[in-house]
Amino acid sequence: MPQARDKALRMASKIRHRGPDWSGVYSDDKAILAHERLSIVDVEHGAKPLFDKFNGNVLAVNGEIYNHVLLRKELKKEHLWQTKSDCEVILYLYDEYGPHFLNKLNGMFSFILYDKKKGQYFIARDHIGIIPLYVGWDNQGTFYVSSEMKALNDHCIDIKEFPPGHFLMGKNKDFVKWYKPVWAERIPLRKLVLSDLKKALEKSVKGQMMSDVPYGVLISGGLDSSLIAAIASKYRKKRVESGGKEEAWWPRLHSFSVGLADSPDLKYAKKVAEYIGTVHHEIIFTIQEGFDAIPDVIYHLETFDVTTIRAATPMYLMARKIKSMALKWYCPVKAQTKSSAVTYISIKHQIKGNSTK
Repeated sequence: MPQARDKALRMASKIRHRGPDWSGVYSDDKAILAHERLSIVDVEHGAKPLFDKFNGNVLAVNGEIYNHVLLRKELKKEHLWQTKSDCEVILYLYDEYGPHFLNKLNGMFSFILYDKKKGQYFIARDHIGIIPLYVGWDNQGTFYVSSEMKALNDHCIDIKEFPPGHFLMGKNKDFVKWYKPVWAERIPLRKLVLSDLKKALEKSVKGQMMSDVPYGVLISGGLDSSLIAAIASKYRKKRVESGGKEEAWWPRLHSFSVGLADSPDLKYAKKVAEYIGTVHHEIIFTIQEGFDAIPDVIYHLETFDVTTIRAATPMYLMARKIKSMALKWYCPVKAQTKSSAVTYISIKHQIKGNSTK
């Protein structure tokens, strides 16, 4: 098993750019979980994998659970909480409800929970696939899961995307769909009321401002990012984890925009920033810098889709600039571009074969 553990650590190191703050690993004779962390909530104690001290279950998770405080109150049993991490609640929801708790989660996530007593795993991905997740098999039937394909490429003969809104459990090779919203089955009868839409949008943005590190907003100058930035600015002075009773740890809201020199995006983003009162930063790049970045963009995106690459190139350059400013950045506007923690697992002898249905 030491060789397998070393292998897992080497594989996880290929995606350390997603979680540069800490590395964690768990291993036994059936499973290895390696995790690369980007600290957002409970910076001091929230390192993963997380452990259920009662039953030995182990959790590696990438994401954020925005309603974790409410979910803690819903639990019926006494649990030995180890951290204030928003993700630890997943361990105890599984303990009380088995796999049938995913619809309770409000957040973005992919995770692997190893049930040590049963010797099996429970893997799930959020409702629309905000957080990436891939599965793979080697020529011996060993099963792997990773946030990015690059950790699997040199070891797996078959790699697939884990479908959004699904879970996989134990020896069952079939993905099970857990996300079945009512609105997908029938058209809502109630008419849309704009005031309700406004309340829902504000509630969503406010909930995503859950953070123990400074966060920022990305402003393009368009309507959507301007609205989200304005809402974030409205609630920036109070800590959402306390229900608005405590002052925010980071009251100044920083905003960022990216574009070519004299681009309209920069012009209108600056106007928005001035209006809502953020500390604004402009990242200006040249066409040649954009061309030079394309190989790196493709490497990180793991796609050759032209539209995706074109949109992601300025985002990539902006992210590099933000990192160079020594800022931890979290943006509720573009949650899917957040550089977040990663998960990886290698479980032997649970799924045989090299393909799924």
